[in-house]
This record gives sequence, structure tokens and C-alpha cells, in this order.
Amino acid sequence: MNGLARIDAIPSHDERLARLAEVAVRVGLGLRPGQELVMTAPLESVALARAITAEAYRAGASLVTTLFSDDVATLARFAHAPDDAFDKAAGWLYAGMAEAFRNGAARLAISGDDPSLLAGQDTGKVARANRARSKAYVPALELIANFATNWTIVSAATVPWARAVFPGEPDDIALARLWDAIFSASRVNGPDPVGEWEAHNAALHARMGKLNAHRFAALRFRGPDTDLTVGLADDHEWCGGASTARNGITCNANIPTEEVFTTPHKARVHGHVASTKPLSYQGTLIEGIRVRFEEGRIVEASARAGEEVLSRVLDTDEGARRLGEVALVPASSAISASGLLFYNTLYDENAASHIALGQAYSKCFRDGGAGLSEDDLAARGANRSLIHIDWMIGSAEVDVDGLTAEGEAVPVMRAGEWVG
Repeated sequence: MNGLARIDAIPSHDERLARLAEVAVRVGLGLRPGQELVMTAPLESVALARAITAEAYRAGASLVTTLFSDDVATLARFAHAPDDAFDKAAGWLYAGMAEAFRNGAARLAISGDDPSLLAGQDTGKVARANRARSKAYVPALELIANFATNWTIVSAATVPWARAVFPGEPDDIALARLWDAIFSASRVNGPDPVGEWEAHNAALHARMGKLNAHRFAALRFRGPDTDLTVGLADDHEWCGGASTARNGITCNANIPTEEVFTTPHKARVHGHVASTKPLSYQGTLIEGIRVRFEEGRIVEASARAGEEVLSRVLDTDEGARRLGEVALVPASSAISASGLLFYNTLYDENAASHIALGQAYSKCFRDGGAGLSEDDLAARGANRSLIHIDWMIGSAEVDVDGLTAEGEAVPVMRAGEWVG
């Protein structure tokens, strides 16, 4: 012995990439032998997509099909396509994905989009293209939102995304720093990532249990420019971490995840609220959101940047102005503690409590929503929409109370942290 403490070697990038692929397949999806996998990914994430493909086959996948997106091709559409092209979407593709899910395929998405890809593009065309895609995606979205199959989302660092998170850094440094942040948040730096996820899921489940025991009728958020009461759906159930899809497979829908969430009542939200982080939506950065609700519906909305896109999103359909999710995240979560603004909803929503416009998750009801028809869900207050868009309303300056059916206020969060 030389008297020096042993220092464990820091895993290499390739080692951590392999661990992230393992977490995506074994924890995120819980992939079963013989199951197909449908994966979507940006071109720049090909290394992670290949690692996940190999891990999926090692786990017994019968077939892995990957659909790559390309930012350059997306911008070419806005530069050269005829006007009526922006009302088109590949309905045949999404119908095919829905058919795959109905036949038992798992779903995995790799995120890594440029947060400002469509900045400077015609906002009307952006809105039309988003609406066309949302309508075409409905058959697949309904199966995902209802947890008909096991699914997950993971992230890959890309140069455009890294430039947004680390402005002014050389591309190679920014990219390396973003990968480090992704690996850390995804719990793959240690020697046993799967074990770390088991412990993390247990902690989230304990928090869910406490909230479910209260059977709150509503949550009240108070903070700077915020006094919002979110009524909770009848027979709602809090969810978070690992959960079992309707095909019987346990999965973690988000890698990483720090939230516990449930379904609001679409007609019982009132008050005003301000966003605490920017929202990156389909290549547009929407900042400084402020809205006011009456009887569950947004009746006033503004944004410091991206307001026109926000307005068009809210006009997508009747359900777009109502809530489909409310989630609680402590301000000291691992992602928040990083001090980074990711400009990526998967990460920023896990740094702050948030709400989601649009489609509700039918799983967030007692007994997992099993056997509930669309009419049953609507009767309990679940919202229906073409969209599901999360945006952040929590911070270290926001308090949350649970309101009982009798109107008693029970502290749930103070200064963004759990009470009890």
C-alpha cells in the first residue's frame, strides 16, 4: 500500500453509453424476450440508437425498427415546400406505429432536438405543421397515453442542443458537458445503474403512497405571479417511477424521472400561474408564459417570447386549453441541483413541478384505469386533446398545499421542498 486512498476509475464515455442503453432497455422498457421495438431518434443520436439496438437484441427483441429524423430535412421543408404541404402529415406512418403497439411492440424515443430549430420560421406554417402531425399521431398517442404498451424516452446529446445549454463553449466541450449531465441524471455513472434505479423507484413509490393516502380534492400553488388551484379528477391515483403497462410489463416511461403525477379535473382549475422555465416545443422556445384559468379553461394567455406559437397551440382543439396532468418535483431534485437549464422538457420538467396542457393519462386512476371507457374517463374529469405539452411552474419560491374535500389546507411543499 502506498498510503493513498483508492480512486475508482471514472467510466469512459463508451462505458456510460452502454450503461445508458442498458438502463433504457432493462429499466425504461422492461423489454420482454420476443417483443418488437419501435424506436425514433435524431440522426445525431445514432451511436446511442445502435447501442440500444444491440442491448434490445441481447434482451431477446425479435425486431428493432428505428426511424431517424433530420433537422436539415425539416428546415428544407420550411424553405422550399409549397404552402399546402404544411397541412400534411404522414398519417400512414403513425397508423403503422399504432398497429405495431396494438400487436405488442414496445416504444422508445430518443430526444435531442435543437430547442430553437424553427426560430425565425413562419409561425403560421409551424402551427399548421404541428397541428397536422398531432392529428395524424392520435392513433399512436392514445395507446401511449393509455399505457397500452411499455414505452420510454431517453436522451442523447447533440451539438445544436449542447450549444443552447452551454452557449459560448466550443462545440466539442459543450457536447461533452451535456453528455456528462445526461449520464448523471440518468444514473449511469455508478457500477450498478439498474440497482440505483430500483432504489430511486422505491423512493418515488413511497411519495406516491403518501399522496394517495390523503385523497386530496385539489392542489394549490402559490408563488411569484402564481395562485393556482388545480382540482384533481374523481378517483385519481398518483403515479411515478416504474409502473406496469396494460400489457403487464413494468417500465419507466421517462429516463430520467423525478416526478410524481396525476390527472387534474378538466373543469376544476382556476387562478393564474406563471412558468418558471422556458418551454421548448417543436423547435420553438416559448418563454415567460402567463395564463389565467376559469372553470378549468385558459381564458387569458401571454408569453414573453413565442406567444404566437403558444396561442396557436391553445387553439389546437377544445382540450388544448385544459389540463391533462399535474406533477410535483422537489426543487432539490438531482436535475435541478445541476443548475442547468436544459431547454428540453424531459429534463426541465424533472427539475420543477409542472402542469401539462391537453391529453390526460388514463392510467392515473384507481386500478390503473382498467376497463374505463372514454365516457367513464370524461365523467371523472379526464381531459381529451390532440396534444400533451408539459410546462414548468415550480421553483424554490413556490409553495404547494393539498386541499381536502372539506377545504382544509395541508402543506405538501414549502419553498419547493417536500413537507414530511
